[in-house]
Amino acid sequence: MNRDEAVDLINKNIKNRNLIKHMLATEAIMAALAGELGEDREKWGLAGLLHDIDYDMTEKDPKSHGLVSINILREFGVDDEVLQAIKSHNEENGSQRKALMDHALYATDPLTGLIVASALIHPDKKLSSIDVKFVLNRFGEKLFAKGANREQIKSCTSFGFELER
Repeated sequence: MNRDEAVDLINKNIKNRNLIKHMLATEAIMAALAGELGEDREKWGLAGLLHDIDYDMTEKDPKSHGLVSINILREFGVDDEVLQAIKSHNEENGSQRKALMDHALYATDPLTGLIVASALIHPDKKLSSIDVKFVLNRFGEKLFAKGANREQIKSCTSFGFELER
């Protein structure tokens, strides 16, 4: 599956525009991480882009989130490595994270919310105006972007990536 096909599939399956923005942001972060780590940017980006493809279908059944995704995506010939990362980004479905991509997607998923929330409190409210230092200053505030699981984000250290990076 290429990116254009993935975007078409997202537009058919996801109604919430903010969720689509989250998926696009996760794609961008995953592709950037792949570049930093010497991995396949396209493959990692695709994992980020498609990781919540089943969200509208599984919203009321979190234990199936990720599992439904792989059933959908397998039909489109998505790489097994990407499927494993998508499946294992959700702890509630019982999947284990094994590969580097699995750990990266798990850590990246909540990071997008923290970044967007940081941009929204910046005076000009633009993503382009914030940097790592600005986001890290908010990271320790428990009430700020409460939905962004800090422990999950900090798991980036499990694959050798420091939070400050």
